[in-house]
Amino acid sequence: MNASLTLVIIMVVLYSVGVYLLLERSMTRVLLGFLLVGNATNLLILIVSGPSGAAAFYGEDAATADPLPQAFILTAIVITFGVSAFLLALIYRSWRLANADVVYDDTEDLAMGRRRTSVTTDRPVDGDDTEFGTRAAAAISTAVDLEKQEEREEQESLAAERRQQELDKKEGDA
Repeated sequence: MNASLTLVIIMVVLYSVGVYLLLERSMTRVLLGFLLVGNATNLLILIVSGPSGAAAFYGEDAATADPLPQAFILTAIVITFGVSAFLLALIYRSWRLANADVVYDDTEDLAMGRRRTSVTTDRPVDGDDTEFGTRAAAAISTAVDLEKQEEREEQESLAAERRQQELDKKEGDA
């Protein structure tokens, strides 16, 4: 097996394991996945930089190695270190506040995903008050009616709270 092929296989394994760990809910695994992806990226830059050669300031021009990929790798190492330190601080803060390392679903995000938007066309559209005149009428007529949307969301949240209270009562009675 060629040394270059070995590096490619190692890089692919690092990327695949790193992406798998990045998709986990545990912040520690996310940190480890980020480190693996960073190291795989450094290997990728090293592989695509070409064959090794003499130092840039020594020897013939044809035998010298390009120093730019090495500078990119050093920059990538520094960036990976900085982001890893930030992730480590987030993990520490999460552990101190919640004694947990797992990221849970945000209820607001889930509610926004289930929210429906309504398009209203029943009100008259007067496009003369804009600089586009009647050309803007189509865009205005398909705009979302935000007041009705907010009222509907408020009613849905109140209904959800009532259902939760009923479930809590049933569990308390049992």
